[in-house]
Amino acid sequence: MKQPPAQVRWERLTQRPLFGLALVFAVAYAVPIVEPDASRDVVAVCLAVEWVVWGAFALDYVARLALAERRLEFARSHWLDLCAVLLPLIQPLRLLRLVSTLTLVGQRARMASQIRLTTYVAGAVVGLLMFGSLAVLSVERDSPDGNIKTLGDAVWWSFTTMTTVGYGDHAPTTGVGRMLAVGLMLSGIALLGVVTANIAAWFIARFEMDDVEERRQTEAIRLLTEEVRALRAEVASLSGPRVPEQVGEERAR
Repeated sequence: MKQPPAQVRWERLTQRPLFGLALVFAVAYAVPIVEPDASRDVVAVCLAVEWVVWGAFALDYVARLALAERRLEFARSHWLDLCAVLLPLIQPLRLLRLVSTLTLVGQRARMASQIRLTTYVAGAVVGLLMFGSLAVLSVERDSPDGNIKTLGDAVWWSFTTMTTVGYGDHAPTTGVGRMLAVGLMLSGIALLGVVTANIAAWFIARFEMDDVEERRQTEAIRLLTEEVRALRAEVASLSGPRVPEQVGEERAR
């Protein structure tokens, strides 16, 4: 049995640990936002955890690049991974680390063939809702004209924005907050399109299965009819021609 390439083995080995680190990153990112009165030590620990998780993803990219059989082709096909790794270094903001980590997690999720489309969409919805709420709360809480002051307000705003309902009772007032709103709206439209296409594909597949079954039954009936005709012809040939005397006696009866 042929052994899979080293890159594939590495990805299978590190997939679950990296997803676990992504969950740790989510907790570290959420704690200073949900608890704005947290001590400096707690904030420092959370910040350190965020950088460690980012470093783990950066190390994973370097290892995959080193193990790839065609490194140039790998770099071209995984350019989004490289951008996500370099993004926090350009301007070390917490929001940029959030975007890069979400991007890397999404890339690894697409590599996992066992993850179904429905599960991926559901995870994307939950992740965008959670991180969108935390991100907009972190930038809008201290805005003098803002009205998103609590986590509940942020979750409600994220939900209405992702579904493109937009009641208008809560709205971002800062530039970063409005950029987040644009991202959530586009993501919501894209996810809705994916769900709609998935449902339509399921119905089409069901209809095709019914058509195939109907054609199979029709063909079986046609073959059975031909067999019956062949049997009748064979019985008629075996019974032989009927003599005139037999015909006359049958009519007399």
